[in-house]
Amino acid sequence: MAAGAASLLRRGDSTPAAIAASIRDRALGLGFSAVGIAHRNAADAAATHLGEFFAAGRHGTMAWMERAERTAPATLFPAARSVIAVGVNVGPAEDPLTVLAQRTRGAIATYARGRDYHNLVRAKLKRLARWLGATYACDAKVFVDTAPVLEKPLAAAAGLGWQGKHTNLVSREFGSWLLLGEVFTTLDLPADAPVDDACGTCSRCLDVCPTSAFPAPYQLDARRCISYLTIEHAGTIAPEFRAPMGNRIFGCDDCLAVCPWNKYAQAAHDSALLPRESLTAPLLADLAGLNDAQFRAFASTSTIKRIGRDQFVRNVAIAIGNSGAAALVPVVLRLLGDAAPVVRAMAVWALARLDAPAWQSQRAARYAAEADADVRAEWDRTP
Repeated sequence: MAAGAASLLRRGDSTPAAIAASIRDRALGLGFSAVGIAHRNAADAAATHLGEFFAAGRHGTMAWMERAERTAPATLFPAARSVIAVGVNVGPAEDPLTVLAQRTRGAIATYARGRDYHNLVRAKLKRLARWLGATYACDAKVFVDTAPVLEKPLAAAAGLGWQGKHTNLVSREFGSWLLLGEVFTTLDLPADAPVDDACGTCSRCLDVCPTSAFPAPYQLDARRCISYLTIEHAGTIAPEFRAPMGNRIFGCDDCLAVCPWNKYAQAAHDSALLPRESLTAPLLADLAGLNDAQFRAFASTSTIKRIGRDQFVRNVAIAIGNSGAAALVPVVLRLLGDAAPVVRAMAVWALARLDAPAWQSQRAARYAAEADADVRAEWDRTP
C-alpha cells in the first residue's frame, strides 16, 4: 500500500466517499473546471444509440468510430471500476459568432484558438493518474477525445451536465463550453448523481445550424456538420454545404454559442487556452498564401495542425468564395495553380462565385491540362 493511502487509513478517512472527495479536490487543484465520478459501465446504454448512428451512416468517413471499444469502453481497461470525468472550461470572453459577419476573415472554433487542448488536458490527467497511483495504490489510464471512449455520456453520468439537443454536454455552470477528459481507475468509487436535462422546449441550437445537421433533437448527422466537414472530411466538400459554411474555416461554434445556459458561463482563465491573436479572425487572403512550412508555423501549437495545410487551405478557398469580395479574385487565381487538387477544385468554385467572366477565361486556359477528375468536375459545373 502506498504511504499516502496508509496515512489515510490511520486518520480514518479512507472510505470511498472520502477518497472521492479527495480526488475531486485534487482534480480541481490541477486546474480542471469540473469533475465527477461515474461507474465504469455508466455509458453502456448510450452504446445502443451509437449503433443506430453507425447503421444510419451518420458518422460519414469517420470509420475509426466503429471500433468495438466504443460500444464496450471497459475493454480499454478491463480492471477499471470507476471513471473520473473532468471538464475544462473554454468559454469565450466575447460572442464568437461576431466574426461570421466579417466575410474576408476566417472563423475558427473557440476551442481551437488557443493551444491544442488534447496535450494540455492529457498532461493534467497524467498528473492526476500518477497521484492516484501513489496515494491509493491503484492503476489508472487517461483518455482525451482521440481515444475510443463515450466521453459525453460518461460526463453526463458523472454529473458534469447533460447532453443537450445539440448532442454536446451542457453545464449549469459552464454552458456548452466544457472540453472533456477521463481517468479510468481500479478504485471502486461512489458515483455522482446525473444532472437532469434542462433543455426544456428550447430549440435554438437546432434552429441555428447552417447545414441542418440535426435530423431530430439529440441526434446529429455528422455528414452535414460543419465541424466534421472542415476537420474530419478529406477531399472536396459537397456543393450543397459550401455556401452555408460561410467563412467557417475550422469547426463551428453556432450551436454551442446560442445555448441559453451560456448566460451562466464564465470566460476561460487558463492562459494556455486563451485565444491567440493570429487565430482570432485572421485574414483569408493571408491564410490562402500559406505553404506547408508557413502553415506548420501558423498552426504549430493549435489543434488546427492536425488537418494539414491542403485541407485547411481548401476550407479557406470556400470561405473566399463566400466572401463576396472582388478584391480576393487575384488570391483565387493563384490558388487555381496550387499543387493540391483539393485546393484547385475549391478555387474553381470560389472563382465562379466571385467573377463569372474570369471563370470562363480561366476554364478555357486550364481545363485541357487539368488531370485531376475532381478539379475537372468543378470546371464542368455551370457558374
